[in-house]
Amino acid sequence: MSILSKILTLFRGTANEAGQAVVDKNAIRILDQELRDSTAELARSKDELTKVMAQRQLSANRGSALLAKRREYEGYVQGALGKGDEALAREVALKLSDVERDLQAEASSVQQMDASIASLKGAIRDTETQLARLKQQINTVKATEAVQRAQSAVSARHSGANSKIGTALDSLERIKQRQEEQGARFDAARQLEQETGEGDLQSRLASAGLVNDPSNVDGILERFRPQRAEVLEDQSPTPEQQKLLAAESLFGERK
Repeated sequence: MSILSKILTLFRGTANEAGQAVVDKNAIRILDQELRDSTAELARSKDELTKVMAQRQLSANRGSALLAKRREYEGYVQGALGKGDEALAREVALKLSDVERDLQAEASSVQQMDASIASLKGAIRDTETQLARLKQQINTVKATEAVQRAQSAVSARHSGANSKIGTALDSLERIKQRQEEQGARFDAARQLEQETGEGDLQSRLASAGLVNDPSNVDGILERFRPQRAEVLEDQSPTPEQQKLLAAESLFGERK
C-alpha cells in the first residue's frame, strides 16, 4: 500500500511538472487571456453600475412624486380641519400616512443604492488602475520576451556560423593536404622520369659537354673571340654555327 501511494504521488508530481511546463511555455498567452477576462469583467461591472444608477434614478423620481403627493395631502388635511370636517381630515391623514411610509421606503432605497453606486465606482476605478498597470507590465514582458528571442536567434546563428566556419576550416585543411600529396606525386614522377627516361640522359650529356647548349654564355663569347692562326679559314662550322647561319639566311631573306 505504501508503494502504491508513492507511485500515485509520483504521478501527481509528474503531472504537476508537466502542467507547470505548459503554463511556463504559454505564460504570455495566459496573461493576455487573463487580461481579456478582466477587461470583460470590468465591462460587466460598468453595465451593472449603469443598471443600479438607472434604478436609483427611478426610485428618486418616485420619491419626488411621493413628496409632492405628501405636500398635497398635508394641504387637504389642513383644509379639512380648517372647515371642522374631522372625518374628512382623518381619511386624508390615512392616505398621507401611506404616502409618507412609501416616501421613507424610497428614501432608504435611494440611500442604499447611492452607497452601492459609490462602492461600485470605487471598485471600477481601482480595477481600471490595476488593468492599466497590468497592461504596462504585459507590454514590458512581451518586449523583454521579443528581445530575448532575438538574442537567442542571434546566439543560435552565431553558434551555427562558428560551426560552419569550423567545418570550412576542416575542408580547407583537407584540400591543402590533398594538394600537398598531389604535388609530392608530381615531384616523384618527374624524378622517376629523370632517372629512367631521356631527361636524365640529356642532363648527363650536357654535363659532359657533349651537347651544345644554345644558352651557354661561354659558347656565345667564344664565337666572337679572334680565331687562332692555326685554325683554317675553310674549317667546317660547328652544328651550332650551322644553325645560326641558317637562321641568319632565313631572316636575311625576309628583310
